[in-house]
Amino acid sequence: MDRRKLLQSGLATAGLIGLANGARGQGIMLPRIRVSPADVFRTTVCLRPFRAAGPRLESEEVGRKIVVHNYGHGGSGWSLSWGSADVAVRLAMQSSPRKVAVIGAGALGLTAAITAQRAGAEVTIYARERFPFVRSARATGSWTPDSRIAKADAAAPDFGDRWERMARTALTMHQAFVGLAGNPVEWLDNYILRDPPVDRPSAAEDVDPGFLYLEDRLRDVSPHYSMVPPGEHPFSVSNVRRGAHMTFNVADYSHQLESDFLLAGGRFVQAEFHAPSDLSKLREKVIINCTGYGARALWKDETVVPVRGQIVWLVPQEGVHYGAYYNSMLVLARRDGIVVQEVGPNETFGWNDDNETPDPVAAQAALEKLKTFYAAG
Repeated sequence: MDRRKLLQSGLATAGLIGLANGARGQGIMLPRIRVSPADVFRTTVCLRPFRAAGPRLESEEVGRKIVVHNYGHGGSGWSLSWGSADVAVRLAMQSSPRKVAVIGAGALGLTAAITAQRAGAEVTIYARERFPFVRSARATGSWTPDSRIAKADAAAPDFGDRWERMARTALTMHQAFVGLAGNPVEWLDNYILRDPPVDRPSAAEDVDPGFLYLEDRLRDVSPHYSMVPPGEHPFSVSNVRRGAHMTFNVADYSHQLESDFLLAGGRFVQAEFHAPSDLSKLREKVIINCTGYGARALWKDETVVPVRGQIVWLVPQEGVHYGAYYNSMLVLARRDGIVVQEVGPNETFGWNDDNETPDPVAAQAALEKLKTFYAAG
């Protein structure tokens, strides 16, 4: 067997597709994701807090307290966390408080707390739960700064400008974590798979749910996608585009944020709040409210709509570090687990569904659909 055939044989044995079959130009070597019930270690559900007008970032007086709200980010919580923290902390520091309280220990709470520390405040986080039990721990972990961020007919005229400032601030901060031990944030190759276009009647995916899409505002800082020729990838379709995509390894990232907060003198205090009046018990006068979907009940905010998302988690697999999207299914091979998520035909999928119980039938269907990503052989 000559050297080329030996190489092809070795790649096939390892499940790697790329250098063989004439793919030497770009040298793409992608291991297939092993899909087996034995590799599933959990199924989780997360409720994304959507507000038609966009995130609530404003202050109000509650008794003798100043409360700065920072919630309602839809599917953009992790992505916009540092940018919205910057806005919230600027509001919180207008009275130059020496001590600041943060309510909530998820992505938004941790980033707001660290930002407040950097602004010179002594910060305590009050929360019922910490990672890995907060909803943020169940997030997809993908840079999606305009995912279900607002409705076009409900957002203020200047919302796009404010969003862009938050997104650019957040991107700069996330980028500062790239390359750190544990890979809390990293750029992964992402593949968009599409079937050939066919004439068909209007389908569910053609329905415009009215969300505000702002990603074009970040074109100058967003990697571009390019076509991958047939034979240079392992996927079942010929129309494949590849581009780099920022990914959050949530377990590592949350650990890094908690460590940074504690090293800067921060404190965690277990606490539960049932009504705004409960905040009167806190010693801090200025409070940043980062309660996410919990704000719906705590603040009786009926503008917060739950958007349900379910993830099947496969154990990390050696050498598998990429993402792919096909047929309304997302797979993201993070270092802390492989996300398998049905995202539906459009962004109304999971709309106004507050059921946080995992659906085993849907979980199995997601695994079966993942198998269709790859070509036979």
